[in-house]
Amino acid sequence: MIILGIDPGTIYTGFGVVKYFRNQLSLIDSGIIKTPAVKEMAPRLETIYNELTLLIRKYDPDSFALETAFYGKNVQSALKIGYARGVSMLAAKHNNLDTAEYSPREVKKSVVGNGAASKEQVQYMIKKLLSIRKTKIKFDETDALAVAICHAFKMTSPLKNAGSWKKFVEANPDKVLNR
Repeated sequence: MIILGIDPGTIYTGFGVVKYFRNQLSLIDSGIIKTPAVKEMAPRLETIYNELTLLIRKYDPDSFALETAFYGKNVQSALKIGYARGVSMLAAKHNNLDTAEYSPREVKKSVVGNGAASKEQVQYMIKKLLSIRKTKIKFDETDALAVAICHAFKMTSPLKNAGSWKKFVEANPDKVLNR
């Protein structure tokens, strides 16, 4: 399964393309979409849309995942991230890809094991999981890779089809240890 993960932003949009096959992760590509340094939002959004469309056509992913908006104290920032999320979803839809969304907390928990992990901790784990050697890598890039990895783990989780631990145990009694 090839997954395109996105960390949306109106100045920098991070992207990460990973392959997840037989419980093995491998890095295909990652980087940053830097938008034009103009005040108007429309040219920035157009760049994000166009670049994502090119990435989708180049890598032909099976899945498209992005981080949900994080609401902080700055409403304007949340709105701008919402714009970037919208054009990202549109690029996916126009290329017949379903979109999966994960909260920042859920992404951090799946990659680091702690939903309150710092960006540095996420970056460290991404570099270890994907054997990334380059030293200069932006947080937007590692965050996008983390979204892709989170999606890979969620799609292959034994709970995905079961819905809950209780249903999983009921459907798989042979996997339960009895003491």
